[in-house]
Amino acid sequence: MRSVAMGLIVLLAGSQAQPQDKPVKAGIVFDVGGLGDKSFNDAAYRGLMRAKEQLHSVGEYYEPKEPADRESGLRRFAGDRFDLIVGVGFMFTDDLLALADDFPQIRWACVDMTIKTGRDGKTRPLPKNLVGLKFREEEGSFLVGALAGLVTKTNTIGFVGGMNVPLIHKFEAGFAAGARHVNPKIEVLVGYAGETPEAFKDAAKGKSLALGMYERGADIIYHASGQTGRGVFEAAKEKNKLAIGVDSDQYEEAPGNVLTSMIKRVDGVVYDTIKAVREGRFEPGYKIFGLKEDGVGFVYDERNKSLIPADVYEKVVSLRQEIVDGRIRVPDGR
Repeated sequence: MRSVAMGLIVLLAGSQAQPQDKPVKAGIVFDVGGLGDKSFNDAAYRGLMRAKEQLHSVGEYYEPKEPADRESGLRRFAGDRFDLIVGVGFMFTDDLLALADDFPQIRWACVDMTIKTGRDGKTRPLPKNLVGLKFREEEGSFLVGALAGLVTKTNTIGFVGGMNVPLIHKFEAGFAAGARHVNPKIEVLVGYAGETPEAFKDAAKGKSLALGMYERGADIIYHASGQTGRGVFEAAKEKNKLAIGVDSDQYEEAPGNVLTSMIKRVDGVVYDTIKAVREGRFEPGYKIFGLKEDGVGFVYDERNKSLIPADVYEKVVSLRQEIVDGRIRVPDGR
């Protein structure tokens, strides 16, 4: 697979901790949907397995069945004295802030951690054993939005979000901005699956939303909805329209009907965090990965070249560089 994001710049160096002689024990607690979502959680799992293979770390995972299970999983790994424990998803934010104080000898990480601010509006510092790993999803979404805006034949495209929260608004905002940047006449239809975490695992709702958009003229739909996106792919196959995947390469969900996928390199960030612990380079605080850091991108390879004309690809690559250079500022939905 070839992707616009070619590699991840490691931004976790700087701690004076000593390298570990023994393998790192790393535990991951998954987000809603668990392992097998072919998206966000699976990307984190790939990072864990890569560290197990290349760094000889000990890697284990826990799949919550209920919301309360998130803390249980984190505490289970803490009780087993893991070196690094990762919560995958913004919903782990409060639990990790509390547990980092309760277990200061353990390093903690949160993917998509919510940034907490004080009454003065300033960002509250994180505990010295906690790193918040964040992405500029709006930047990668801008690129797939531009792709959709250039490829559409109806000038109508759609966005299906999972839970109606600020994180998913970033995907929506970037997607719409990218489409409108290259095609001012375009209409962007928007729908969310719900207001609770269950909205990330409702394939029936995803299919219903997508079918409604296709019926209203959309010929391309981008989803940022976890397992709910499976319904979007089902609708794309049923109507023989196009869909855009998210977080991981989702081409195999609907071969021939997936225009591209917005890649969010959770796998690389998880791997690099484990490596940083192994080498004594773990550093707390918020780390943010966008196009400049190759933390996001989109898939372009032999499977979707027939759907993306060469001149369209080159145009989107040029937009990527404009964002990296600061000539295009991508809205994040706030």
